[in-house]
Amino acid sequence: MDPNRVIRHLFMSRWHVNVAFPPRTLQAIEKVVQESHRGHIGQVRFAVEGALPIGALLKSVAARERAIDVFSELRVWDTEHNNGVLIYLLLADRDVEIVADRGVHARVHAAEWESICQSMEAEFRLGRYEAGVLRGVEQVTELLKRDFPAQPERHSELPSEPAVL
Repeated sequence: MDPNRVIRHLFMSRWHVNVAFPPRTLQAIEKVVQESHRGHIGQVRFAVEGALPIGALLKSVAARERAIDVFSELRVWDTEHNNGVLIYLLLADRDVEIVADRGVHARVHAAEWESICQSMEAEFRLGRYEAGVLRGVEQVTELLKRDFPAQPERHSELPSEPAVL
């Protein structure tokens, strides 16, 4: 167990999340996700979590493990074409993880997701949370447009608003 990580998580509060993601930023993210859904048949969801729950922290749960749990909790997997994509940010670690359902996972390489995560994390290190998320959603959108082009009369299956956990 990394003591610095424990301290970061214990001192991360909802206030920190609200400073990084004020209402106008959450609205901008919701808007870019809505626009994203018009360009492809994939389903994009963004979630930010300030810190791990204490039990997970004491078990040294990695951000990836938590992202998979959130993918399930938010039912991102529950889409008709198995095409849900979760962009998850664990703010205390400034760690971004992208979890894709099996329909998307079969077509998009892990290196492409990792490149998007690294790009977002670079923005976050500079304190540019809104810019990082907007660019990340745009990059995910480009991948989904490539492999899951838009179809007429298609509706969004997942909420567009960011999940703040």
